[in-house]
Amino acid sequence: MKKKLFLDDIRTIEMVYDKAMEAEFDIVRTYDAFVKYIETHGLPPFISFDNDLGLNKEGEVAPDGYAAAKWLVYESGLDLRNLEFKVHSANPVAAEQIRGLLTNYINYLKSNE
Repeated sequence: MKKKLFLDDIRTIEMVYDKAMEAEFDIVRTYDAFVKYIETHGLPPFISFDNDLGLNKEGEVAPDGYAAAKWLVYESGLDLRNLEFKVHSANPVAAEQIRGLLTNYINYLKSNE
């Protein structure tokens, strides 16, 4: 069974979900790790998104969860029709951007089946 994916630079699974669910998830901490994980393991059945992912190695703001969602939609080439997701970000504007992008794209794909 494929694991769920948790994208967050700081939080642990038990900070968002029940501790008993910890074994169900793999954790990635950066945009680059997110992309590499999906390119290596394929699309997980569920993704939990944070938006703000801290700073990169150069001390600049790193690509965020919205960038990860955009990569899924515009660059990954994957079939997202069955993707389930949750946005657990504390940033309400970014959380809505991620939810809106993924929900609208998945609905578009399903309406064109």
